[in-house]
Amino acid sequence: MASGSQYFNYKKYFSFVLMAVADANYCFTYIDIGSYGSSADSAIFGNSSFGQLLRTDGLDLPQNSPLPGTNGPPLPSVFVGDEAFALNTHLLRPYSGHNLNEEKRIFNYRLSRARRVVECAFGILANKWRVLHTPIVLNMQNAISAVEAACAFHNFVRQRDGLDYEEPVHETLERAHWTGVRGNTQGTHVREQYAAYFVSPEGQVPWQLNSI
Repeated sequence: MASGSQYFNYKKYFSFVLMAVADANYCFTYIDIGSYGSSADSAIFGNSSFGQLLRTDGLDLPQNSPLPGTNGPPLPSVFVGDEAFALNTHLLRPYSGHNLNEEKRIFNYRLSRARRVVECAFGILANKWRVLHTPIVLNMQNAISAVEAACAFHNFVRQRDGLDYEEPVHETLERAHWTGVRGNTQGTHVREQYAAYFVSPEGQVPWQLNSI
C-alpha cells in the first residue's frame, strides 16, 4: 500500500494502524488511521490528535466526581487501554509484572473486562466488513479512505439496529506490535484510587475473586 522499506511493519509487509476509542454501544467515538505499521505504538498515540488533546487536557471531559457509592475524593473520568499506552490522569492501563498482590490483580481483571468493549467493537467491524481480513489492494490514501468508510458504516449499523443487534465477535483485527511505556505520577495516583475502589464494599463485584 506504500513504497519504501520504512513503511514495513514488524511482519515485513506494508501496513497502517487503526487506533480507536469505542463507547459502551460498540460505536467508535474517535478513530486515527494512517500511521505506518512500523511505527512505535506509543508514538502513534502521542502524535494523534486525541493523544495530544488528552495530554494537554483539551478534551471536553466531565468534571471530577466521587466514584459511585462514595463521598470522595473526586476522581477524573478515564479511558481504559492496554500496555501500549502510557498511564495518564485520564487513561488507565494494567499493572505490569507477574507477582502482583490481590488488589492489583483485581484491578487488572476489572480493567480487562472494560477493555473488552473496544475489542468487541473491532471484532464486529472486521466480521461485518470482510475486506479488513485481507490485504487491501489499493494505494495508501484510498486504503485509508476505505477503512474510514468501514468505521462510519459500522457506527451507522450499530445505531440503526440498537443494542440488541447480535454479531459474532470471536474474530478481531490483527493487533499492533505493542511495547510498554511509562506513565506519569498523577496517573499512578488515579490508578491506585481506582484499584482501592474495586476491592472496597462500594466498588467490588461478587465474582471478581474467582476470576483472578
